[in-house]
Amino acid sequence: MTSREKTENKGIKILIAEDSPTQAEQLRNLLEDQGYRVATAVNGRQALEAARKLQPTLIISDVVMPEMDGYELSRRVKADPSLGNIPIILVTTLSDPNDVIRGLECRADNFILKPYDEDYLLARVKFVLINREVRQTEQGNMGVEVFFNGQKHFITADRLQILNLLLSTYDAAIQRNKELNRSREELQLLNAKLEAANLAKDRFLATMSHELRTPMNAIIGFTGTLLMKLPGPLNAEQNKQLSTIQSSARHLLSLINDLLDLAKIEAGKVELKFETTDCKAVVEEVVTTLRPQAESKRLALQVTLPDQALTISADRRALSQIIINLANNAIKFTERGSVHLKVSPGEANGRRMVEFSVEDTGIGIRPEDQLKLFAAFTQVGQASRGREGTGLGLHLSQKLAELLGGKITFRSEYGKGSTFTLALKE
Repeated sequence: MTSREKTENKGIKILIAEDSPTQAEQLRNLLEDQGYRVATAVNGRQALEAARKLQPTLIISDVVMPEMDGYELSRRVKADPSLGNIPIILVTTLSDPNDVIRGLECRADNFILKPYDEDYLLARVKFVLINREVRQTEQGNMGVEVFFNGQKHFITADRLQILNLLLSTYDAAIQRNKELNRSREELQLLNAKLEAANLAKDRFLATMSHELRTPMNAIIGFTGTLLMKLPGPLNAEQNKQLSTIQSSARHLLSLINDLLDLAKIEAGKVELKFETTDCKAVVEEVVTTLRPQAESKRLALQVTLPDQALTISADRRALSQIIINLANNAIKFTERGSVHLKVSPGEANGRRMVEFSVEDTGIGIRPEDQLKLFAAFTQVGQASRGREGTGLGLHLSQKLAELLGGKITFRSEYGKGSTFTLALKE
């Protein structure tokens, strides 16, 4: 802006009605930088009083304000013979189509959308000021009755006011559309980046699956060979160290497998194959797999199966993994007594269910730990210390249960044991 234009603007007084001190000060600085003289008011009532004293050239008002909003301020100004020729710009979100009708009813001259671009606002101010003289040459007001959204409205604004307000509304719609298009383009770009990141993650998971699992399996296999004394005898210290290596390798492999499974679930990459599954057969396989582990701790591994056949539509591998995780946890946290696996028919909300429960006589779960039991990387309580685990077993099991359309619940009494139950629709 030239110094001459700034000098010319010094004769123009602008009144700002804005209840936000920050926004009012920002707008004041913007207008004063253009050479305008500026006054502010914190609501419509104060703005009306200030307008009567200052006789401003232009009023810029927020719509939403306490005591008196921008629409009522405009209505009062236009109804006052001493103020009626002062143009009013309403600053609004224009989120409701009725805002246009309200603007016409209160005879506002222009709309500016929030949040506004500073250059756009200055252009609107200049436009309204230029058209001020043109509007003053119009003789008299026109009155017209219109119906909008099922309601009748009587508009008394003059022709130029109506034209300018509708043009500013159309201009605001164009600006909003441009913003939406920019947002859409940014969203498309972001989606493309996310897709590329997902592909990179998938490649990384595939690579890690192969590159990490292969050497870990080799370590476990070779230490097993050494522990079997096939290459030759071992002394006590060598046997102890090799056992530690094998145990650590198994723990690390378990962690790798759990992390990969969790990543696949959260990425929606798990492909389940639903088929008719014999529930009793799955539990019997789990018992056969885990019996040596239970016997090594001198625990009784019991199983109760119904007489009738029980089948459900499920992914057999996912179902087996859930039951193994639950039974493995029970064995791990039980020092004496038994672990009991049970399959039974049930019912929930009028629908037939099949329930898989694992009951133990272990340490149980403290009440304060029960809320975080299914959280990832969580091993609750003092008793978990010194026991191998990733803290992902129950979290993964609950995720898999949800994918199968079921849920895992539990009950536990500290010091007496726990029972975990997986319920699936029959």
